Amino acid sequence: MARRFLDEVRADMRMRGYTISTEKTYLLWIRRYIRFTGNQHPARVSPSEIASYLTFMADQYAVSVNTQKTALNALVFLYEKYLQIEVGKLGFRYAKKQRQLPTVLTPAEVKDILATLQRRNRLIL
Repeated sequence: MARRFLDEVRADMRMRGYTISTEKTYLLWIRRYIRFTGNQHPARVSPSEIASYLTFMADQYAVSVNTQKTALNALVFLYEKYLQIEVGKLGFRYAKKQRQLPTVLTPAEVKDILATLQRRNRLIL
């Protein structure tokens, strides 16, 4: 069932002119969503499960916001374009990854590093 279903979704994306990379990415997220819902056909699963899945991704796998948005776009395509089921407002929680400041060397540390290097390597740095 799942293989034939995904082949049908793939054919629909090709008819709509989606790029191969978009097609592969969307099918990846659709496949993972189907596994998340216990291998149920998406037509039998309420679109509100999308919110549960996206929240699950944020909590369990600490995915980035952009990864979460890509999965959301794939599932909205699946429901609204392919299955023609209105998704509506989902009300899920976006992932929050802490931003880290880059590690930078102090001028003294740079001076120490350069002092240990010789000719060519020193010139390169």
